[in-house]
Amino acid sequence: MRVEAPKYKKVYAALRRDIESGRWKPGDRLPTEADLVRTFDTSRITVGRAMRDLQSAGLVQRRAGSGSYVAAARISAKGLSFGLLIPDLGQTEVFEAICQGMMASPLARAHALVWGSVTGTGTSREDQAWSLCAQYIDRRVSGVFFAPLELTPHKDDVNQRIVRALDEARIPIVLLDRPACGYSEREGHDLVGIDNRRAGFLITDHLLHLGCQRVAFVALPNTAATVDAREAGYREAVYAGNHPIDRSAVRRIDPSDTAKVRELIQDYRPDGIVCANDRTAGALMHTLLALGVSIPRDVRLVGIDDIEYARLLPVPLTTLRQPTRQIGDAALAAMLERVNRPDIAARDILLHCELVVRSSCGAKGQSPPATVLSHSPTETAPTPRAL
Repeated sequence: MRVEAPKYKKVYAALRRDIESGRWKPGDRLPTEADLVRTFDTSRITVGRAMRDLQSAGLVQRRAGSGSYVAAARISAKGLSFGLLIPDLGQTEVFEAICQGMMASPLARAHALVWGSVTGTGTSREDQAWSLCAQYIDRRVSGVFFAPLELTPHKDDVNQRIVRALDEARIPIVLLDRPACGYSEREGHDLVGIDNRRAGFLITDHLLHLGCQRVAFVALPNTAATVDAREAGYREAVYAGNHPIDRSAVRRIDPSDTAKVRELIQDYRPDGIVCANDRTAGALMHTLLALGVSIPRDVRLVGIDDIEYARLLPVPLTTLRQPTRQIGDAALAAMLERVNRPDIAARDILLHCELVVRSSCGAKGQSPPATVLSHSPTETAPTPRAL
């Protein structure tokens, strides 16, 4: 059972982290004990004990009648360490490339990325994520890059618990790829990823310009808020193309479930399908082919992400390529700025994707530039086959 640390140690750790991260520079006057009592919602005795420990550690100088100041002599000159809290690391190709982008950044030379370890193969992804969070708090890392959980029933509760714990420990957070909660409950943390709504719009618009009239959207259940944004972009493209918006065209299903996929084809009879990501598109492709649906003759299929096996599928997949290494570089820059300027407003840093045209959409020729989407208006939509 985890033993709760004394309150004064939490105050001490938070103040030390702020000093060593550079939030308070050498010679800066610290908040008064009365201010710290209100900030940490604790007693003056607790704050006083923490301040005495900081003074003993050589981090603070206390001047009678003036207050407490950051000591110049003991400020850490070493680089900062940042924890990686990415439950899907090693399972999702996108996050590996994002981490590579962080490590390759010129900004990373003076700093370190911490890869936490989790013991016990039988633990759930939720428990593993919380264990990593606790490790980073104990190690007093300078910040945490957090890719919130998805595809689990209790993801929202666990994500919020992690965010609250890091906030209480006063550890800066930069969210990777996705927010930790729904759109209406968006928290005040920096987020770095792609513009998911625009991605959903562009990939749907690509199918519509190829002549598709009945475009469906398929995603897994319990996905992250990024999928909601991609679905919103899909709906916007359908609306902008003067096509009717049909709720039955949107399915949150297991793409490997033959019965559910057959139901979509029979009920809606799509001539194009936008998948929330390439993993969904790959599984759906195999199911459609097993059902005798020809791609792209019967149904044009597209995804988002451009993970490695997208081009290796039975029908190479048309998709949007995430600029993963650039996301990693931007995330590290955002973290360093957050550490140095903790009071700036939270930001969404959204990068654009590149359309990669392959056989699954039925288009001919090469991919157009990311910012100028050219389409072939002479292509006609295929007629779905009855199953």
